[in-house]
Amino acid sequence: MPDAPLLLPATIAAPVDHEIVIKKSRFIAHVEPVASQQQADEVIAAVKRQYWDAGHNCSAQVTGLHAERARSSDDGEPSGTAGIPMLEVLRRRRLSDVVAIVTRYFGGVKLGAGGLVRAYSSAVSEALDLVGLVDRRMLSEATITVSHADAGRIDNLLREWVTGNEGVLGPAAYGAEAAFEVWAPKDRLAALAADVAALSSGALEAEITGRERVVDVPRAR
Repeated sequence: MPDAPLLLPATIAAPVDHEIVIKKSRFIAHVEPVASQQQADEVIAAVKRQYWDAGHNCSAQVTGLHAERARSSDDGEPSGTAGIPMLEVLRRRRLSDVVAIVTRYFGGVKLGAGGLVRAYSSAVSEALDLVGLVDRRMLSEATITVSHADAGRIDNLLREWVTGNEGVLGPAAYGAEAAFEVWAPKDRLAALAADVAALSSGALEAEITGRERVVDVPRAR
């Protein structure tokens, strides 16, 4: 059996909001996918403007293809009781390119350090339970060039192949001949080349280009 394709940290499919109430304090979580650290900072700033009258707008963000950048803020809560617990939720879920903000309206009852940690982490965790995830895979390219007369048959064969090999078919280019892009896990390209040769009785060749790209694949719920 071939190895599974490289799974990068996932992200979320769409923004989500979720509120919990603990001892009369409201914790309003907003979690949103972002493309960069700068965009994450802009989302945090927008939430702070929206909830300008709240006691705290704590945040955590993880960005980068490999989740290499992370930030968090307690925004006035006791150190380590808000931002870091929120960040740990994102890390445990193996997420990146996502920002979480939890707004707190104090209800008059102190929760203590442990209570705050549980409240902030629960708000983010419950919000994530409501949203779909998007897996990311690093795929490599191979191209197959065929005559127009064979294009329809090869298109169907390649679509069947990528379905069974966790790949995707890129857009076809039609010039003097038809050129197909196949994106698949790197360790499956040799099998692709062998299958293309077998399916065409040796008439066609899959050229491995060395190009790579990240493909987003919505996770089944």
